[in-house]
Amino acid sequence: MEQTETATLPVESEKDRYLRVTAAGGVSHQPFYYAWLRMKRNRLAMVGLVVIVSLLFIALFAGVLAPHDPNAQIYEYEIKPPFFKGNVLVKRLESGDESGTATKMVPIKTFKVVGDKVEAVDFEDKPISIPLSELSGQSEKDWHQEPVFPMGTDKYARVIYGTRISLSVGVIATTIALIIGVSMGALAGFFRGKVDAVIMWVINVVWSFPELLLIIAMSVALGRGFWQVFLAVGLATWVDPARIVRGQFISLREREYVEATRALGYGNIRTIFKHILPNSLGPIIVIATADFAGAILSEAALSFLGVGVQPPTASWGSMLRDGYGYIVSGQGWWLSIFPGLSIMMAVLAFNLLGDGLRDALDPKLKR
Repeated sequence: MEQTETATLPVESEKDRYLRVTAAGGVSHQPFYYAWLRMKRNRLAMVGLVVIVSLLFIALFAGVLAPHDPNAQIYEYEIKPPFFKGNVLVKRLESGDESGTATKMVPIKTFKVVGDKVEAVDFEDKPISIPLSELSGQSEKDWHQEPVFPMGTDKYARVIYGTRISLSVGVIATTIALIIGVSMGALAGFFRGKVDAVIMWVINVVWSFPELLLIIAMSVALGRGFWQVFLAVGLATWVDPARIVRGQFISLREREYVEATRALGYGNIRTIFKHILPNSLGPIIVIATADFAGAILSEAALSFLGVGVQPPTASWGSMLRDGYGYIVSGQGWWLSIFPGLSIMMAVLAFNLLGDGLRDALDPKLKR
């Protein structure tokens, strides 16, 4: 009997599979599909993507993860170590605004219900008596809480809510920068000549100023506040997208399909936004991730210097500033460590994702 030998088939590469399926008339996918397959093999990029998705989840569900009011201050718990467990009574405060009633947390050590009052020993070992009618809620579960602070005192809630500020400034500021930068770069690269000269002059003027100093100057001019920071960061960081898009348009405007649009009589606006711009999305996406990380750093720097998001709004930069004095004194190190680690993780995640997108979207870097 003849013995049949089984040959080991070579592993088919992604490119070979694409060519084979396309040549056979099978199903083919968009280039972004294959870019996603390439990026999935980049472990660092996927780690960055997981971190970004986690931060987005924390920002969306901050009220569930940290039900405590991030602006509520418990001065007795100002410097407590991580995983400190509190013991508080929630007291109602009649407010004159439309929000109804506000609450205040009263730190205690022990308590007992005597008739229609709660007899307790406060944080300084002084006896206090609070009528049940002045406490929040209808049952002991409502007005008595034992909150746990994994990051030390009330900074846990503020670090979580600070995620909303950092991601918001990243999204809004990057969107502003992309709208201005892509528009300016597309006009300069497509029309060239005097249009290019004027736009490049504006780019060079803005480029000559240090970015952080320009952001600070715009923040002072616009005023301190939430939206002012977004506008200042966006208006100061559009130069990089403009230069990248201009280079892409200069290269792509001489391609055959652009010449075909001219021969068919298509207008310049249609040629720019429907034919050239979609072929420039790869570099734009990469620069957007880098600008996103830069916007988070800029907002943190502004808040650290006191010209960014103003208290009591939770911001990682302002938390670093508030905790800096405790590090110098040798106590309360966690007040700055946790917001600092949050900034580092967010910026690193976007940089890793940007590197992965660059490798996945650039066929020349494909291995």
